[in-house]
Amino acid sequence: MPKLPSWVVSDAFWKRVEPLLPQPTRVPNKSYIRKKGGGRKPLGYRKVFEGIVYVLRTGCQWKALPKERFGSPSSIHAYFRRWDEAGVFLALWRAGLAEYDEMESISWSWQSIDSAMTKAPLAQEAVGPSPTDRGKKRKQTPFAGGRAWRPSVPRRNRGE
Repeated sequence: MPKLPSWVVSDAFWKRVEPLLPQPTRVPNKSYIRKKGGGRKPLGYRKVFEGIVYVLRTGCQWKALPKERFGSPSSIHAYFRRWDEAGVFLALWRAGLAEYDEMESISWSWQSIDSAMTKAPLAQEAVGPSPTDRGKKRKQTPFAGGRAWRPSVPRRNRGE
């Protein structure tokens, strides 16, 4: 079996994702008749989800989505925003985390965060000055053809 691209959603994964997606709401006992030339038909949810996964996996811009593969990029982005507000991706993350916990048993008593949000306090002594700053003087020299700005007349009253 050939390997599928990383953005193609498998049938097994789609079965887990589909129940989390919000269903379109319709008013009961109302007749919905599509007019001739009444716009595009709505995109299939699976194709929309594959488009979202494509953007997340490749890191491309929304407008760079292949239109012939996924449809209108602005529609895919609109679905993404709507589903994000509805909490679909948070629910998907939680469901995946719970499933992983069942398989591998996450140790919730010990957690580690791998992030550096502050500068290392002792790094300057270890590394020295930045290579881009080595040739610079500590004090900037003034502009070659100019002078330090100050008004030519210390104070001027227009009425005098």
